[in-house]
Amino acid sequence: MTEETPKTPEPKKPEAAPQPPKAQEPAAGAGPKPAVPASPAAAKPVTPVVRPAVPVAKKPASAPAGKPAGPASPERRKFMMSWLSFAWIAFSAATVAALSTTLRFLFPNVLFEPKMAFKIGKPDEYDLGKVDTRWEDRYGVWIIRSPEGIYALSTVCTHLGCKPSWLENEQKFKCPCHGSGFYKSGINFEGPAPRPLERFAISLADDGQILVDKSLKFQYEKGEWTKPLALLPV
Repeated sequence: MTEETPKTPEPKKPEAAPQPPKAQEPAAGAGPKPAVPASPAAAKPVTPVVRPAVPVAKKPASAPAGKPAGPASPERRKFMMSWLSFAWIAFSAATVAALSTTLRFLFPNVLFEPKMAFKIGKPDEYDLGKVDTRWEDRYGVWIIRSPEGIYALSTVCTHLGCKPSWLENEQKFKCPCHGSGFYKSGINFEGPAPRPLERFAISLADDGQILVDKSLKFQYEKGEWTKPLALLPV
């Protein structure tokens, strides 16, 4: 009896992996084809933007207790110097004011006024019928020479104390404040002036000059123009 050789079993072929179903192509005129996604290899690399770090200001560490602080800044030194200068100036001004107040009590108040008695030259220096105004600013008098003699009129208006002016063309004294008018003799004739101008004492000094004394006044309404010192006969 013949023995049969046993057959070697053939290896099985691996089964092929199932293929994914193919997408069906759309029919003609059915619409646009779907976009094919780009492969990762075709995408451009994105470079990350690196922003520089902003330094954070650190707060100055406070000086430890018991240790002196550092030197002051120039601005602070300038500020302190300006305040010191202002304080020194204020102190000096207060000191001067205090000293001036003290000196005021030590010395009496003295008013420097023009002399009440003064000489104005010789009689022949004055023209007949003329009003001489050379002394009106310095001494406050007008000197008039008339046929009767020489007299000195006050330059103060008898209304409210203004100073009249001599008008040569009109031959009168005219007050600019309220319009009072006076003749060459001093008699009032227009405006609100209630009385004539006042006359001062006039005499002849030992040296032959005319002496006027403003401490003595003569008023017409009181009949004082007839007194000897109210007129200097020449």
